[in-house]
Amino acid sequence: MTATAAGIAAPEHAAKREELLALLTKAYWMEIETVMSYIASSVNLDGIRAQEIRESLETDVEEEFGHARQFAARIRELYGTVPGSLDFHAGQGFLQPPAEPTDVLHVIKGVLEAESGAIAHYNRIIEAADGVDWVTQDLAIEVLHDEEGHRRLFEGFLREYELAGSA
Repeated sequence: MTATAAGIAAPEHAAKREELLALLTKAYWMEIETVMSYIASSVNLDGIRAQEIRESLETDVEEEFGHARQFAARIRELYGTVPGSLDFHAGQGFLQPPAEPTDVLHVIKGVLEAESGAIAHYNRIIEAADGVDWVTQDLAIEVLHDEEGHRRLFEGFLREYELAGSA
């Protein structure tokens, strides 16, 4: 960094930059882990009722991977280092494949928990970036919008199961 750096890159914002890098790194790992679990569920689910969920997850994999790439790019822009696989620690037990491949409800509930966790985390990034890092804040707002859409879709799937007496 140069001595003439401004905004989040300015020396006086070093502590805030480090805070944002930690939040962005967590967001990066959350997206990577979600991609792994969505791939597993989109492949493992069986049954006629699973088709729409599988297709939705397949679409979401691409979007979530894109989010991970966006967070990685922002980490680098903030003079951070995007971590490698040895730094990965799984934390989304709720997204593990169900024991029974026709247990679509398990997957729906896992996705809802993942999306809700992502939404809460991205709101933390938005708050932390407020007034000091508009680019990170805009990125988090954009990704938050996507995650809210995912959650809304899966809430609909859950309501459908509840109405059918399957939940």
